[in-house]
Amino acid sequence: MALRTILIIEDEQIAAMHLERLLGELAPEATVIGTLQSIEESVEYFSNNPMPDLCMMDIRLSDGLSFRIFDQVEVNCPIVFTTAYDQYAIDAFKVNSIDYILKPISKEDLKRSLDKYHSHFDHNGATIPTGIDANTLRNLLQQLNAQKQYRTNFLIPMGDKLIPIVVSDVACLYLEDRLTRIVFNDGHEKVIDRPLDTIMGELNPKQFFRANRQYIIARQAIKEIAVWPISKLAITLTVDTPQKIIVSRAKVAEFKQWFTT
Repeated sequence: MALRTILIIEDEQIAAMHLERLLGELAPEATVIGTLQSIEESVEYFSNNPMPDLCMMDIRLSDGLSFRIFDQVEVNCPIVFTTAYDQYAIDAFKVNSIDYILKPISKEDLKRSLDKYHSHFDHNGATIPTGIDANTLRNLLQQLNAQKQYRTNFLIPMGDKLIPIVVSDVACLYLEDRLTRIVFNDGHEKVIDRPLDTIMGELNPKQFFRANRQYIIARQAIKEIAVWPISKLAITLTVDTPQKIIVSRAKVAEFKQWFTT
C-alpha cells in the first residue's frame, strides 16, 4: 500500500512540528492527518477513526508510556516509535513497530524509517510485523548504544560570548514563560534557547528524569520525595524551584524504577 496518511502521536509541540516538517520534505505524497498528545486522545482516535497508513509515536507522553495504548485498543497500522530513551527498544518491538528512532530526530534516520515502510508495504500481500527476531534486536540495541553519546557540556550563547555549562553542575531544568532555564547546584540560573524535549534527548537518562512537562531533574539533586494526593509524588530538590515538582500518578512507577536502579 502506498503511503498516504500519517498520524503523529507526540506531546511536545516543537518536536511534533519538527517531525511534520521533515515528513513534508521526505514524504510529500503523504498527509499528516493529525497530532495527538496523550494516551487518552490516542485511544479515542483509534477507537473511532480509520487506521492511518503509518503512525509516528513518541513513547513518553504526558499521561504515561504509549505502550498503554495497545492495552486499551486494537492498533493494526505500522508504527515508528520516536523517543529520547533507548531502554524501550525491546518493548517497542513487542508490538507492531517497524522502526525505532532516537531523538533528536535527524532527516537521515527518518528517511531510513520511511524506506523501511516502503520495503514492507509497497507490495501486495505485505503484513505488519508483530515482532523481531533476537539477533536483529541484539544488533539494533548495539547500534543504538554505539551511536548514543550523552552530553557532558553545553555552550550557551550570551551576547558575543559562549558560556560553558558542565552537565554534572546542573540540578534541574524547567520551562517558564516559554523559556528553558537551567538551575545549577549552587542555586544560580541561566536561560538556554533549546526546548526541554531536545535537551532531555541529549542527557543521560540514568542521571536525569523528566518529572513532568515542565521539569527535568537530576538524580543527585533530589533531597526529598513526598507522597502527594491522588497517588502522586512531590519532589524537593537541594535548590529552590519556583513551583512544586509533581510526578503524576501515571509516571510514579517509572520514577521509582529510575530512582532505585
